[in-house]
Amino acid sequence: MATIRHRIATLTHRLSSSAVAPATSGASCSYSSSSSLTSKLPILYPFTTDTTDPTNQPDTATLQLLSWGRGASGQLGGGKEEIRLYPSPVANLVVPKSSFSLSQTPGRLGETETTTTATKKKKKQKKDRVELAISCGFSHSSLIVNGALWVWGKGDGGRLGFGHEDSLFVPTLNPHLDDVRSVALGGLHSVALTSAGEVFTWGYGGFGALGHSVYHRELFPRLVKGSWEGTIQHIATSGMHTAAVTESGELYIWGREEGDGRLGLGPGRGPDHAGGLSIPCKVKELPFPVAAVSCGGFFTMALTKDGQLWNWGANSNYELGRGDKIGGWKPKPIPSLQNVRIIQIASGGYHSLALADDGKVLSWGYGGQGQLGHGSIDNQKIPAVVEALAHEHIVYISCGGSSSAALTDKGKLYMWGNATDSQLGVPGLPAVQPSPVEVNFLMEDDGLGPHKVLSVANGASHAICLALRESCIDCFPRQGRHRRRLDSMHEGAFHGLQSLTRCRLSTPSTLINACVDARWISVKLILGSKGYSRFLQRDFEA
Repeated sequence: MATIRHRIATLTHRLSSSAVAPATSGASCSYSSSSSLTSKLPILYPFTTDTTDPTNQPDTATLQLLSWGRGASGQLGGGKEEIRLYPSPVANLVVPKSSFSLSQTPGRLGETETTTTATKKKKKQKKDRVELAISCGFSHSSLIVNGALWVWGKGDGGRLGFGHEDSLFVPTLNPHLDDVRSVALGGLHSVALTSAGEVFTWGYGGFGALGHSVYHRELFPRLVKGSWEGTIQHIATSGMHTAAVTESGELYIWGREEGDGRLGLGPGRGPDHAGGLSIPCKVKELPFPVAAVSCGGFFTMALTKDGQLWNWGANSNYELGRGDKIGGWKPKPIPSLQNVRIIQIASGGYHSLALADDGKVLSWGYGGQGQLGHGSIDNQKIPAVVEALAHEHIVYISCGGSSSAALTDKGKLYMWGNATDSQLGVPGLPAVQPSPVEVNFLMEDDGLGPHKVLSVANGASHAICLALRESCIDCFPRQGRHRRRLDSMHEGAFHGLQSLTRCRLSTPSTLINACVDARWISVKLILGSKGYSRFLQRDFEA
């Protein structure tokens, strides 16, 4: 028993030391476990109310911003160069309970296409609603809270929009934009959409990705003066091309074009300089109004207001899902999806995901890094259901360059694909993870309960998410809410516990996941930088 206690103490000390180790210079990163300073996390949004009546104060909830993967340029937001093996807290947001929402879901049908009139009226009646959104670029990240834009990560090219090219290692409020509704982050540039329907871009301007008729960088957000009528309702970007959808469903696009047809403009309107188009141009060959758009590495997808998917561009890896490798500039529907109503689309570098209205996820394209989720590294010629998720009802999807993610209606997060930089958030995975794995969240000694993930965004080698954290008291059974101390432990196999309730435990280490039923406490310790884990459990009297 003494040996087991010593082993636990040693491993806990190791993890705590790695969590606070100073960042090393150069390209190397420190390995970080979940923050040991969770209780001291910055509160980016402290909800307040004007009412002075203490009996009329609204209930609040805590949303937590978490990150994982490689953070050599600060894109994890933890304040240093590091690799986070699993989701670790970055900041908290205190919001009115049941009165917050995502301001815009990337690649998804809007409220007018998916929400009933009764539901919309109910939403309008709610007061003090807080709107949020997150996004990841190649090596920078963003968070929107009620129109305020926070950004962090690599600053080369001015992609952070602060007037300089310095990297930022913590979320920093950008004072140059107000009333931001959504943000799309590319490889070297950024795009923002305001509630007024205006589009701003900044960062590296090569190949026309900013849409300002010039090719130099912009260090501050600059308004895109497109020729569209009305306002913009949706934006998307990739490494080098950008798209915007108007309120009437017209699609405008600009940026890099290398002869693959990704801009969808046809032979009459080619690149105007150095392989790029520097002003927004209308995609005229789409016969139906567009609701959302997604930009892949060398291709583009559009989702019509009736839930049909059209795409165009490069197709050497079956990116277009038509069963052949014939690409081109002209938008066409995917034949196998013409009888399927799609509600969200997402694009990676060479692969795509689509979410059907029945909660099923379909994927196709290049599968060499497991990003399709079919259990192999084979390419997929036409859209196929990700069978490993068929037992879940998926409500949200996201793509990184070579990784994928999906959220369930219960707030569970699944990820798959390239895991070389811990960007899947599950320690100990092989470099290629071809099947979805559930991402588990460690329970911190922070007074908060289990994580219900609301949104996720994938970058090239990192990811971030927003998770709802209820009060920890809600995690305990109605009877016996007091904390139980782990006086002793014995080593043993982890048995499938029934009727489990997750909670935090009063131990010297906060790096634990705990489950409690009437008879068992089970603790999972994440051990060391290689992601090796062990289960320890002890018997106790209820």
